[in-house]
Amino acid sequence: MMSAPSHTCHHGRQGEGCRECKARLFSVCAALTSDELDVLEALSRPISLAPRQALFAQDDEATAVYNVTDGAIRLSRLLPDGRRHVMGFALTGDFLGLALPERFGVTAEALGQTTLCRFERGAFRALVADKPHLLQRLHERAGYELTLAQDQMMLLGRRTAEEKVALFLVGLRQRYLRIGHDSITLELPMGRQDIADHLGLTIETVSRMLTRFDRERIVLIVPGGVRLLDPARLDRLAAG
Repeated sequence: MMSAPSHTCHHGRQGEGCRECKARLFSVCAALTSDELDVLEALSRPISLAPRQALFAQDDEATAVYNVTDGAIRLSRLLPDGRRHVMGFALTGDFLGLALPERFGVTAEALGQTTLCRFERGAFRALVADKPHLLQRLHERAGYELTLAQDQMMLLGRRTAEEKVALFLVGLRQRYLRIGHDSITLELPMGRQDIADHLGLTIETVSRMLTRFDRERIVLIVPGGVRLLDPARLDRLAAG
């Protein structure tokens, strides 16, 4: 049985409200004025998840919208044959539940200590209906999520294992750059089994590819991630 996410008050999150939230700069909230942020904050409920704790499960009723304010979420789907497929990973600034039907099509689980803001779906929709500029940001966000979905289709297409792993690392780096994490060390909050289930590979293949990249001095495997030693070569491998 899944444990329920724990809730904290706004001031419990290191005294931060919507105005001070670092995720605001690269989420849909960036379209709001200070006064509008106050309205948004009044609708939100901060949530804290422990590592491996579920936010919601596949087929749960989709009654809320969530914004990741810190950490990472694994989005997975159980296939009819019982296998798990990792659809993707939500990072800081990402919204969950914006364009979903009445029930969630995936299970969302925290990869590490993760914080989110929860909005009742009805109240959030009412706010969007009253703020056309926020609706525009949501449309932009939907376009970004569609691009990620198209990238996923390409990952699972006619690419070699080497190209898939390289493209995954390049794509993750681009997402980190988008949220202001400009570092040669690429954090990998997800495990190798998660990466394998995302790319349609075995964990042995993912480990072998990362070891090869390390041996060829493309990356350096470090605790919690990889350090990019030759980003240009990694880009070439990803391009196929």
